[in-house]
Amino acid sequence: MHCEIRFKFTINEDYKPWIYSPQIVIVLFFEQLIQNMSELTVSFGLKVREQRKLKNLSQERLALLCNIDRSYMGRIERGEVNITLEKIYELAKALDVTPENLLP
Repeated sequence: MHCEIRFKFTINEDYKPWIYSPQIVIVLFFEQLIQNMSELTVSFGLKVREQRKLKNLSQERLALLCNIDRSYMGRIERGEVNITLEKIYELAKALDVTPENLLP
């Protein structure tokens, strides 16, 4: 299995290296990284919700099948949390799909 995640880091066209310290550039990079991670968790959550609805499962039932709290399942579907690889596989098994089908 191969999974590739790409992050695009852009600096304003008026970027002048003699103005920005390396620390500021690192902060800018991590701000964009966090934004990209947020987009990933939201995309993942939408795919989980889509598969759950296709299988006619409630959040509560899916959470029960995965041994997690229902409110946590809601947070996963809204992209508010980063879940473990183990939970991705548990969700995939409960939804009867491959883990790749849940990845953005």
